Amino acid sequence: MIMELSGIVGKWFTGSCLKKNMESGIGDMLFHSLEFFIYFPVVVLVYFFIPKRCKCLWLLAASYYFYMSLNIGHTFLIAFSTFVTWVSGLLLGRCHRTGKRRYRKWIVAASVSLNLGILFYFKYFDFLLANLNMVITRMGFPMLEKPFEIVLPVGISFYTFQALGYTVDVYRGEVEPEKNLFRYALFVSFFPQLVAGPIERSKNLLWQIRRIPTMSFRRLWNYERIASGLILMLWGYFQKLVLADRLCILVDTVYQDWQQYGTAVLVLATAAFSMQIYCDFASYSIIAMGAAKVMGFTLMENFRAPYFSRSIQEFWRRWHISLSLWFRDYLYIPLGGSRRGVLRGQWNRMAVFLASGLWHGASWHYAAWGAIHGVYQAVGAQTEGIRRRLRKKAGVDTETFSFRFGQAMVTYILTLFALVFFRSVSMAGAFGYLKRVFTKPDPWVFTDGTLYQLGLTQADVRVLLAALVTLFFVSLIREYRGETLDVFLARQGLWFRWLVILYLFGVLFLFGMYGPEYDASQFIYFQF
Repeated sequence: MIMELSGIVGKWFTGSCLKKNMESGIGDMLFHSLEFFIYFPVVVLVYFFIPKRCKCLWLLAASYYFYMSLNIGHTFLIAFSTFVTWVSGLLLGRCHRTGKRRYRKWIVAASVSLNLGILFYFKYFDFLLANLNMVITRMGFPMLEKPFEIVLPVGISFYTFQALGYTVDVYRGEVEPEKNLFRYALFVSFFPQLVAGPIERSKNLLWQIRRIPTMSFRRLWNYERIASGLILMLWGYFQKLVLADRLCILVDTVYQDWQQYGTAVLVLATAAFSMQIYCDFASYSIIAMGAAKVMGFTLMENFRAPYFSRSIQEFWRRWHISLSLWFRDYLYIPLGGSRRGVLRGQWNRMAVFLASGLWHGASWHYAAWGAIHGVYQAVGAQTEGIRRRLRKKAGVDTETFSFRFGQAMVTYILTLFALVFFRSVSMAGAFGYLKRVFTKPDPWVFTDGTLYQLGLTQADVRVLLAALVTLFFVSLIREYRGETLDVFLARQGLWFRWLVILYLFGVLFLFGMYGPEYDASQFIYFQF
């Protein structure tokens, strides 16, 4: 079962992590491209110096230019989604004022249907057609042909969910409808978080956009805030160019030819992928947070040391936080949550995780990844009482380091198992991969030099290990001090702050994955 979208994702995942994915329409304006390093300072400086009444329009123009540089042909889609949800908000506000509440559900239904209809067509039409063809050909009927090729628009899942969240917030009366189309359009298209999140809430970002006219040059030109934002951006670039893109080489080498390897290498590759996807996605969110902070905006934190989680439930409170909260507030709770009994609650939870899996990609292996996490959640919730009683009866101290470490390791292993389905390009590939993990032991690879035949040189491995140690310590700071790197450094002495900055910049400059033989690699979540 070959689909255009799955082919794009699979092709990128299986050996082209250091090339631009032109099949999906990605242009040059990536966060770590030369074009962005020119674009961003220009946008910021003009934003600081132009009159207050022009600032919103300038950021809107800059955001649309950013998106058009990725794929000019899909700009109409974000404009259409923006206009539909803006009009929906105005109509909902009018219903609130006039007391005609019976029309509100129809307005929300129309807005949701139009936006999800567009999302379904571009993201899931090929998937549906391929599965339909599989059924009808087995029944002896001829295959249905696609009228034309469909290219997945960059970031469509992110900005569609952000716009729909606004519609529901207005419907619930949690925010006032935005009357100014330009301000609302900037909320939907704000370039730092436009194509890969975090998925912002209208209660946070739209409020900040509304106060742009009150921002004087003196308030904008805040040295501490700008320095803090730049440190966040530096840390994001470190994770992307030193860690994620280097791990990508190892992961691609193994996953594109997994039949040739055994247990140790396959487990190592999946562990490497767990760090790759975390560093890749978290780096985009961190760069977005930093870029927004430089301009005076605060975006929500999207990752919070997820691999320190002691349960799958906790993992999802730390991983892709903006998406988890979106599904909780706009799907799980409207379905009834856990208020209608245990069985209904588990069904609702499974529906949310299946939707989360398919949100990440139109393929059954993504659905399987979501379903596995749904099962984890259900089993964890159902056995919590039994496990608590057993621990109490056995006299287990749940606050000891050994117990907490054991919980974190079990949680991490469970996420690794699910990630095999996420990273594989098909269900058959995932099952084949897992079969070799459990049937082809190869402990000798740690001593026979095989590890240096996985696409990385010994120097690359040393750099990778040093960078992972750095990531670990920064994650410890986030976990036990509750501070992001920029906040932590702001509380330290000047010499230590500059020592860390120079270390990050030096490693990034010397060992980042760029140069004549590399192109700026796409962020993984651009595909979702």
